Amino acid sequence: MAPSLEPLELLEKPAATRPVKGLGNGTAPKYESPEKHQRVMNVFRAFIADLAQQYGEGHAGSPMGMAAIGVALYKYVMKYSPTNCNYFNRDRFVLSNGHACLWQYLFMHLVGVKSMTLDQLKSYHSSRLDSVCPGHPEIEHEGVEVTTGPLGQGLANAVGLAVATKNLAATYNKPGHEVVSNMTWCMVGDACLQEGVGLEALSLAGHWKLNNLCVIFDNNCVTCDGTADVANTEDINTKMRATGFNVVDVYNGDSDVAAIANALIAARSSDKPTFLNIRTTIGFGAAKAGTADVHGAALGVDEVARIKRSYGLNPDEHFHIPQDVYDFFRDIPSRGEALEAGWQAALVKYREEYPELAAEFALRVAGKMPSDWTKCIPRKEEQPTASTATRKSAGVITNALGERINSFLVGTADLTPSCNIAYKNKVDFQSPSLQTACGLNGTYSGRYIHYGIREHAMCAISNGLAAFNKGTFIPLTSTYFVFHLYAAAAVRMAALQGLQQIHIATHDSIGVGENGPTHQPVAVAALYRAMPNLLYIRPCGAEEVAAAYTAALRAAHTPTVISLSRQSLPQYPQHSSREGALKGAYVFAEAEGGDFDVTLIGVGSEMVFAMQTRELLRTEYGIRARVVSFPCTRLFELQSREYKLSVLRPGDGKPTVVIEAYPANGWERYADASVSMNSFGKSLPSREVYEHFGFAPESIAPKVKDLVEEHAGRLLQNALETAPWEESHFPEIEEAEEDMGVEYEEYRDGELERLCDIRHLNGTIPAVAQWIKIQGRALLVERALGLLEAEIRVGGTCHGVGQKDQEYRKGGR
Repeated sequence: MAPSLEPLELLEKPAATRPVKGLGNGTAPKYESPEKHQRVMNVFRAFIADLAQQYGEGHAGSPMGMAAIGVALYKYVMKYSPTNCNYFNRDRFVLSNGHACLWQYLFMHLVGVKSMTLDQLKSYHSSRLDSVCPGHPEIEHEGVEVTTGPLGQGLANAVGLAVATKNLAATYNKPGHEVVSNMTWCMVGDACLQEGVGLEALSLAGHWKLNNLCVIFDNNCVTCDGTADVANTEDINTKMRATGFNVVDVYNGDSDVAAIANALIAARSSDKPTFLNIRTTIGFGAAKAGTADVHGAALGVDEVARIKRSYGLNPDEHFHIPQDVYDFFRDIPSRGEALEAGWQAALVKYREEYPELAAEFALRVAGKMPSDWTKCIPRKEEQPTASTATRKSAGVITNALGERINSFLVGTADLTPSCNIAYKNKVDFQSPSLQTACGLNGTYSGRYIHYGIREHAMCAISNGLAAFNKGTFIPLTSTYFVFHLYAAAAVRMAALQGLQQIHIATHDSIGVGENGPTHQPVAVAALYRAMPNLLYIRPCGAEEVAAAYTAALRAAHTPTVISLSRQSLPQYPQHSSREGALKGAYVFAEAEGGDFDVTLIGVGSEMVFAMQTRELLRTEYGIRARVVSFPCTRLFELQSREYKLSVLRPGDGKPTVVIEAYPANGWERYADASVSMNSFGKSLPSREVYEHFGFAPESIAPKVKDLVEEHAGRLLQNALETAPWEESHFPEIEEAEEDMGVEYEEYRDGELERLCDIRHLNGTIPAVAQWIKIQGRALLVERALGLLEAEIRVGGTCHGVGQKDQEYRKGGR
């Protein structure tokens, strides 16, 4: 952007309005006088200054500079109903520069949003738990479409909202019956246009020709560090035209409400998305207006008083809105109610003309899926028994969902063949005017979205789709798991907002093989397992994949990441349980005979190693291992304490080992030890890369054996340390000495060593035998051996298992 200093000349005396460039056809409403506009803006700016000053902090600069934009948008242009902020066909507004939230809160109050009271406005930056005025807009509050704050996210969300409208309109609108016709308005600042996610989303908006999207650029040429040209000197208008936007310039954005409104109205009739470049002055009216000093700080008590005096307001009155300013917006509630009533009347006629389509549309408006959606999930007897990649099992379900349920918008970041999510009769979401060289054309009613190589925008746009109206759309995205690092910020925002969506993350292990460490996502799972309100599910086979989709479709207020293998995996129909997987973890295989020496936790692709190690422990070492499958830690934590204890059985005092080709972070809560990664991967074929990092039963089993024996020794030591050792506690010792004719000390040393040799204890736990010989003061040999035979075990520690440089993590039970 080439910054312009023109706004700085307009601080006190608005210049004559320049022509508005780029306008198309549009009918302007009847505007109030410029004097009334100025009166409203003066009161608005003074009130903003009061709010930021109240607690000595807050962002006053941008809201003060954007006052004229708000008057134009909320008074003259936007179609909405303040008495019902959830009116389905309302225009959607997104404040992508969310730090300017005071601007939105105050206009919501002025137009009559009931929850946004004067008292609530004053809760901004307060300690009140019931505040509806957080430091950035949050979706759970009335009148807010999406949570914004991380810059650029809201812009991508707005593209998703516009896509939602386009798809619904193309699917359900009929000649003479427009049941979906809303616009999406998105306010952005300099920072939103520098963030990668915003630029990715703008590229797609232009490509898709989303003419129901208007991006409003609050071009004040200032960022937190200084003027915008510190880091950005590009020509933003040329850039946006090249992206496919209709660009409109408004030069006096500080005061010319009519010019702004005309430009906004023109956007409704554009054949492209509109980029409205409005020159404003940050902190308009303040002494330091136009500088970074007013970006994110209170203006000062004296400065607030000076601003009020310059506007002809009483400096001693705080948080005061005169009645004439309320009267300026008085017609908005009734106008909104009339809009909603007109839409409801249109729906009646639509139902009469198209009853089946209207019934389906009503289901979408209600945010409900067809009641028979479970038919899209294969029954257990329909699942494969031969080795199958979990991405292929997922593809079967995605195909059925895409074919049968219109709520699903399935998308990919240029990985259709790899992720297996293209359903059989898919129609691509594209502008009907686009004719691609490869023939992948489409319409706005299509539900298969090509996002290109834009993982971050894909997931952020999906947030907008999911937020359009909860349940109307269930976005499904797909890419390699490692590239979910690009998308993590957007997925986090989905979790924060409680947005239902499904993210298919394939190629999820070092089993990716020859693609090497750049594509082997060893560290990504820990991030997603730690993320609140998100289901990260890593199934080990087709039946657990079915459980993952079932959980995702039931989670109406939670996003889900389903982590899937590239390579084929053995199926275990006798062990795998859909119901168990829905609980997060379950007993996959009990030890033969019921009693056990160790629990092995198998996860996803590495379940095969858990099962193979279980068998090798039995045949080679006589060690009895049970196996637990653990696809989802968050689902497991939702279960009862009794269930969790029954699965992990910590009370039995036996060690637990988790086997997963990721770092062990997070497993400390459930396991005593891990066979895991503590480095990046390597470019080798799948089998060889697993063997290289110690993931083979021949490598794992001996280490588990050592752990079991060492664990037994330490448990015995703990038991011996707590036993009553003093000779006075054992009066039978004197009797034994008389009967044997020897001193007990002599007998103990020799007999204990002999008995330990008989039981082969010296070869397996020599430390225990040596410790007993040295430290066992007055301990009866029979009692020591009894403890060994009973395998009394308490506590636990961790030692290396797997490759030589891996470590156990101490159990946290």
